[in-house]
Amino acid sequence: MVHGIFYVMDGVAEQQQLPLLCQVIAERWRELGSVRVWCADKAQAEALDELLWQRPADAFIPHNLAGEGPPQGAPVELCWPEAAVATRRCKVIVNLMPTAPQFAGAQLIIDQVPSADAQRQLARERFKWYRQQGVNLSTVNAVELATTNSLTS
Repeated sequence: MVHGIFYVMDGVAEQQQLPLLCQVIAERWRELGSVRVWCADKAQAEALDELLWQRPADAFIPHNLAGEGPPQGAPVELCWPEAAVATRRCKVIVNLMPTAPQFAGAQLIIDQVPSADAQRQLARERFKWYRQQGVNLSTVNAVELATTNSLTS
């Protein structure tokens, strides 16, 4: 069964949300090996790419933007809706888009619940859709993770 985790971003400053997600991506890559991150747009993918490159050398995460890197792709792939995405399956899907992505073959889906009301409503709709697809869902208060990692403002 596919498991899904929604990170509730209440209390996490907006400028700290992508760094926090970098930590989640790193943990899941180490645990499961292959991660595809669906960003809302190319600019968000590039911002996440830059943050991943800024990690210390001993915490490097092998990643690339969709369409770049080796032909078989890197273990962590940063995508956006218009990107040419390889057909390979990934064990972890991280969703930063307002809609739910395809997740065939994934073992774990990571999603977020933003603080803004309109975005929160879209997260509720994704939550319901995942549940209808048979995904076993749970939530995590991201502020607890951020506090542990000293990311709150």
